Amino acid sequence: MTLIIISGGIDISVGSTMGLCAVMFGQCHFASGSLAASSFACLVTGAACGAFNGLLIAQFRVHPLIVTLATFAAFRGIAEGLSQGRSWSKFGDRFSEIARGTFLGVPLPGYVFVVLAIGCAVFLSKTPSGRFLYAIGHNERASRFSGIAVEKVKFCLYTFSGMIAGLTTLIYVSRFDTAKADAGKGFELDVITAVVLGGTSIYGGRGNIVGTTLGLLLIHETRLFVSRYWKIDELRSIVIGLVLIGAVLTCQLVAGRARR
Repeated sequence: MTLIIISGGIDISVGSTMGLCAVMFGQCHFASGSLAASSFACLVTGAACGAFNGLLIAQFRVHPLIVTLATFAAFRGIAEGLSQGRSWSKFGDRFSEIARGTFLGVPLPGYVFVVLAIGCAVFLSKTPSGRFLYAIGHNERASRFSGIAVEKVKFCLYTFSGMIAGLTTLIYVSRFDTAKADAGKGFELDVITAVVLGGTSIYGGRGNIVGTTLGLLLIHETRLFVSRYWKIDELRSIVIGLVLIGAVLTCQLVAGRARR
């Protein structure tokens, strides 16, 4: 999500993509009994969802917010239609180890997160393609005139986002040992809030992975703090929503002072 917002786009369909990936994982496992085939189907589904978003945004130049808002509803609807309210479980202890296993006292998903975070940080700061994202987010038209393949970059970016949603689904299903259509529900708010809190501009052209990581940790601690004193799920969502509004207003004030 950080990479997409830096380039001047947005993807609010990540949670719905997870729901569809979970259903495809469950159906494939029910049909084949193979965790490898099911995991592959999950990743391919995520990449296909991202590619569909990328195609509409890059080739047809539809606004990212409109596209991902539409697919936010469509992907979840497809997932619910395919599952018919059914859920799949009992994938075995080996699969559960993906999310519940530890190495040197650190959960295995933590290593996945660190590797991805470092890889994205290096990509943004040390590669020409990474710098292209900042250029596109700062001024897409000028980037196009400069010879940057804006459409190709955006398509690849959204496809990558979908594939990561598929990978997240595997960890999610492994943790709860359940694959169902409501997987990832509400994740969109957390993701966008963490990115904006981390200093990434909603207008594109500014941001980094380190800031997003700190924003993610802040969201996690905020949820723990609220959960400690209040057990109402809706209240936790309200708090995160207020944090997002505060972060956006802060970005607006900072941007206004910079223009002066």
